[in-house]
Amino acid sequence: MALNLRLKQTECIARMLNLNQPINASGTANEEVYKILIFDKFCQDILSPLIHVKDLRKHGVTLYFLIDKNRKPVADVPAVYFVKPTPHNIQRIVSDASNSLYDYFHLNFSSSIPRPLLEDLVSGALNSESVERISKVHDQYLEFVTLEDNLFSLADKSCYVQLNDPKAAEREIEEIIDKIVNGLFCVLATLAVVPVIRCPRGGPAEMVATQLDRRLRDHLLVKNNLFSESGNYTSSYQRPVLCLFDRNLELAVAIQHDFRYRPLVHDVLGLRLNKLSVKGDNGGMKSFELDRLDPFWVANGSLEFPDVALQIETQLDKYKSDVAEVNKRTDGSDAEFDGTELIGNTKHLMNAVNSLPELTERKKMIDKHMNIATALLGEIKERSLDSYVKKEYEMMARGGIDRGELLAVLKGKGTKTDKLRFAIMFLISTETIPLSDVEAVESALREAEVDTSAFQYVKKIKSLNVSLASASSASRSNIVDWAEKLYGQSISAVTAGVKNLLSGDHQLAMARTVEALMEGKPNPEIESYLMFDPRAPKSGASGSHTNGPFKEAIVFMIGGGNYVEYGGLQHLAQRQQPAKHIIYGSTEILTGELSLLISLHSWDKRWGWVVLAPLLLLLPTKMHDFCGVRTKYRLWDLHIQSFVITRS
Repeated sequence: MALNLRLKQTECIARMLNLNQPINASGTANEEVYKILIFDKFCQDILSPLIHVKDLRKHGVTLYFLIDKNRKPVADVPAVYFVKPTPHNIQRIVSDASNSLYDYFHLNFSSSIPRPLLEDLVSGALNSESVERISKVHDQYLEFVTLEDNLFSLADKSCYVQLNDPKAAEREIEEIIDKIVNGLFCVLATLAVVPVIRCPRGGPAEMVATQLDRRLRDHLLVKNNLFSESGNYTSSYQRPVLCLFDRNLELAVAIQHDFRYRPLVHDVLGLRLNKLSVKGDNGGMKSFELDRLDPFWVANGSLEFPDVALQIETQLDKYKSDVAEVNKRTDGSDAEFDGTELIGNTKHLMNAVNSLPELTERKKMIDKHMNIATALLGEIKERSLDSYVKKEYEMMARGGIDRGELLAVLKGKGTKTDKLRFAIMFLISTETIPLSDVEAVESALREAEVDTSAFQYVKKIKSLNVSLASASSASRSNIVDWAEKLYGQSISAVTAGVKNLLSGDHQLAMARTVEALMEGKPNPEIESYLMFDPRAPKSGASGSHTNGPFKEAIVFMIGGGNYVEYGGLQHLAQRQQPAKHIIYGSTEILTGELSLLISLHSWDKRWGWVVLAPLLLLLPTKMHDFCGVRTKYRLWDLHIQSFVITRS
């Protein structure tokens, strides 16, 4: 059976809501108990895409509150707490128990509670003489947000800029890596699988892989561990492969405009936790949910917007045809079917009555997507988004664009962010750019009153890459020696990132790499990738079975992912013979509209000073020391495909 993260997490939440009792076939506990649910903001986001109000009622939840909300005591009812293990939440729990808000406290933490916090909880309950109210304490390992069957996020904002900030302290970097490892461990614990881990050499991907491998190994030493039920599988065909990547593998994907329905809704209308709001006909806001219960969204999310509009029209015509057929069979009028003028024989009458709920649901679905499509169409016309999509695709395919076309887009319609994204795509997709073209772009951006900090940053990085590419062979050889001494990393991994950024191939670089990793065949694109098998002996002598092939993969993007990559991976899985299964996750779901540009903007503000790699060979050793070599990770910064030294 294929891995289904949404189903697994929903089952864990249902068990938690039923006081961690076994769940029967109907999805509820054998004994119904009415209860109150208390959660923090993060755990509310975990619940939101999975559990609706009617589901809470099914599980006996009569009231639910945020933990920071002032609440009145409720007698004779147990309270289920679902919160992150933080000092603030521990204090609130102790305060609630000491004030006797509820008779029984069932505490559920989203991940493993650290021992110091557990001791704080115990001492607080003892001091307030409320220990008897604490019924149970559970580590749920649910610290991630599942948006679809095969899509999840750690909801860790600003991870991209924090990991690549040259002024970030090593302790800050370690805390971010620990948080990512903890989130991935929760995902694997929920799925009850121990994967083979693959990642590129160097950077945050290797750091996460190393720590995750260590944590899984340590946990597997426990007799009754979280993975006992999964069995000790040895065949890679029974175990998934976990592929870890860094956002800079393919920076363009996080910035470019896309015209497919799911990415467009997320980017333009601000889809969050499967919910969005659009302006209705009367000027008010209408809220909609887009999830697995919406068959139109599931079936058409990967289509281009014009095709989606045709599908809406087709669905509407079919609905009208079905309504007319019902009216005809019941000798009703030609007016829209509303179930009030049903006449005819009993058989036709019963068929019409039975079809009413289904027709009503179809009409609601059609109206919802007509509202969304209308809102999208308004934004597309106002901002000329179709032109941005077309020109960006042409730039990536041709490796450049005519100067006149370039300036026409920058001086035309679109928001400031649209123009900034387009300008950055121009830098990324064009290998050699005349200085006059760059100056013309900068001038057009200033005329549009666009903050060019992010553009300047990408321009600096491109300049570094060009300088590196033009270095003499002798210098390049020296650079390789220097790099391998400091970081153990060859130049090929650095230049591979540049090739991905400048690739005109329509298939995403990440999709190509995942395909190669799942096939397990010799491939130059992945020959430098590291492999970790937590079930293998520490000696590292893992069997050949860990090379693949794999029928299932978990792909994780460190620094933020998006719906474009998610769609690309699902397309890859479906076109395989036989079909394979891929789960996609990231530290957060980015919109090219804002998130990544803010990160690039922040980087430009935070850089102290940057030294071109070839010039490092001319500096004396003492000058290197003066510049401040902080660590091998910060000095040999593979994420930006360049060599940097920063002032401490």
